[in-house]
Amino acid sequence: MLSKKQARAFFLGGTAVTFIIFIGLTIFSFSKAQDQSNDENITEAVVRGKTLWEENNCMGCHTIMGEGAYYAPELTKVIERRGEGYIKAVLTTPVDWAPNGRKMVAYGFTAEEAADLIAFFEWIGEIDLNGFDTVVSPLAKDKTNSN
Repeated sequence: MLSKKQARAFFLGGTAVTFIIFIGLTIFSFSKAQDQSNDENITEAVVRGKTLWEENNCMGCHTIMGEGAYYAPELTKVIERRGEGYIKAVLTTPVDWAPNGRKMVAYGFTAEEAADLIAFFEWIGEIDLNGFDTVVSPLAKDKTNSN
């Protein structure tokens, strides 16, 4: 059993070591070599696309990098999966679009707005996901596990 003095020294020493490790890891994680944000590739089109994404509440149905709703497809790597032409067609269509019985409102974006959203999706798709290159919506997991 430790004496009071030994217990205090053990506690203070352990706290100091843990604090030093915490500060070191914090500095390391903020270093440029660890930056995975892809912020150097943000363009005006990406910003406009992000604004459209927010103004139209796309996250109310879709997810990006696992954040958002699960009603509609995950869009982190949508350009890789579907291609730019497909995305543009969906965004600019004047009629509601209902694949697999799930209805997407026809926003009727202009060609410029669609290009901005595509730029946003391309930028999102280039972010380093730490090896999680395929982000799957929980709604689609049954389909991916059965293949």
